[in-house]
Amino acid sequence: MAKQDTKKKADAGKSKGKPKFQERIVRKEPPRMQKMYNETITKKMIEEFQYKNIMEIPKITKIVINVGLGEAIANPKLLDSVVDELQLISGRKVVVTKAKQSIANYKLRAGMKIGAMVTLRREQMYEFLDRLLTFALPRTRDFKGVSSKGFDGRGNYSLGIREQIIFPEISYDKIEKIRGMNITIVTTAKSDDHARALLRHFGMPFRK
Repeated sequence: MAKQDTKKKADAGKSKGKPKFQERIVRKEPPRMQKMYNETITKKMIEEFQYKNIMEIPKITKIVINVGLGEAIANPKLLDSVVDELQLISGRKVVVTKAKQSIANYKLRAGMKIGAMVTLRREQMYEFLDRLLTFALPRTRDFKGVSSKGFDGRGNYSLGIREQIIFPEISYDKIEKIRGMNITIVTTAKSDDHARALLRHFGMPFRK
């Protein structure tokens, strides 16, 4: 037993003398839109609205993508393709939404699956916004800009998309049906005017 204890102590002493392996951390470059906000947009917002405190500068906190699917009441399996498409578009796990109350006229019962949604924050939020503005919206048929009437009075903006195929991640040959979706951009802006200016600086193409 004494010999074993001596050997253990010797081995422990050797291990202490060796430098521990440290996993190399590769720091990812921040998303382009995030850098643009930090380096450019904040300055433009200060010039435009004369904020006295840096905490007053509005920012985007999250983006919610939602697809309502009334057809799923009769055929719940239709949601599978919607979930798959949302995951391709967002790169995040999708949540299936359920009815909160029953509506007899529509044969809808509380708890039935009626759609899907995903919430994006931080880096994923900025990356999605970049793809939306740079690639997706310009691919919309007869695109002339987005409406500036989608604000809710509290600084949040909702945008309706008619066809999911405007996103490069979606292949027209692989979809079951053309479907739309609603995108809500949630901000800390205290008014719609400030939120509109914020999104305009990001490159949101509001119709004039």
